[in-house]
Amino acid sequence: MIPTILPTYNRAPLTFTSGEGSWLIEADGRRFLDLGAGIAVNSLGHAHPDLIAALTTQAQALWHTSNLYHIPAQQKLADALVEHTFADTVFFTNSGTEACELAVKMARKYWYDKGEDRTEIITFSGSFHGRSAAGIAAAGSEKMTKGFGPLLPGFTHLEFGDHDALRAAVTDKTAAVLIEPVQGEGGIRPVPDHCLKGLRDLCDQHGSLLILDEVQCGMGRTGKLFAHEWAGIAPDIMMVAKGIGGGFPLGAVLATENAASGMTAGTHGSTYGGNPLACAVGARVMEIIADEAFLADVNRKAGHFRQKLEGLVASHPDIFEDVRGVGLMLGLQCKVPNTDVVNAGYQAEVLTVPAAGNVVRLLPALTITETEIDTAVARLDTAAQRLKGDNA
Repeated sequence: MIPTILPTYNRAPLTFTSGEGSWLIEADGRRFLDLGAGIAVNSLGHAHPDLIAALTTQAQALWHTSNLYHIPAQQKLADALVEHTFADTVFFTNSGTEACELAVKMARKYWYDKGEDRTEIITFSGSFHGRSAAGIAAAGSEKMTKGFGPLLPGFTHLEFGDHDALRAAVTDKTAAVLIEPVQGEGGIRPVPDHCLKGLRDLCDQHGSLLILDEVQCGMGRTGKLFAHEWAGIAPDIMMVAKGIGGGFPLGAVLATENAASGMTAGTHGSTYGGNPLACAVGARVMEIIADEAFLADVNRKAGHFRQKLEGLVASHPDIFEDVRGVGLMLGLQCKVPNTDVVNAGYQAEVLTVPAAGNVVRLLPALTITETEIDTAVARLDTAAQRLKGDNA
């Protein structure tokens, strides 16, 4: 008999009933150090008092109206995003998946309005852009697309890092290139700064739009407000979600005035996107994370975390191969199955997230302390020791 919850997840045998900062408390009272943060969602940890206050204040005033009317909390957040980024305009969604749908529509509508037959969007192996029709078609992986055809057409899939193929594929007929500055689901694979610069130049050469998916790597995760800032470039369109809501469902598409020119009244909409509750929380998240001192602290802690992880890898060369990533978006390349590491972590009361390429993702709250980092690495060490015993 099918369960009352559709069985699309292989859930761990854990039930968390409360959270405090970087900690999750299981129903039986055990305290787990959370290095997943809801897969990079809980950017300020669990039950952050400022976010509780923002949500409570808004909830006591107004939960929902409609985008048929002006929403002050939405305007405040949009203004903040425009102030701190390349963007001229913002559309709010409820998730990264919804943001992908709009980004694809926006790019294609841009060229339609110009009277040019440009619908092809170039994407890369290992990418993840959500599980909607556009998202799975963009990623193109058999794992996600099998059984869900016919797929949305118009995507060209290239191997990640194949520069020759990219130069050959981008032409005057290319509508856009869609890429994650740091692949998350694909195994914590950063795009080198010089490659992002080259991609920006290539798009400019052919007049194509550059779409960045910063759903997982954005909102302070890499030590800049958005990951592309390290390369000193700007996209035309950017997808944002996860960390921007600090745990409350919220996403956004940011764009230049030029790239967004085709999206006029009636071309897109959302019932819940940009609702007062989500935007009140998102505005407070932005105020905290966009602060230069906060981002400097993320970079300091990221350096400490990486140093500790390098020591962990050196101590367990039969379990781990190397450390990859940037900021507090790190990955442990494993020699044993990454699911074994994740499961051993459950026993050691530390939470990690598997990814492609036999990588374990470490995506802690940006507010994690150095003491908590040390504790986390000690628990990962315990997990590795257990795996050694199992493999002896």
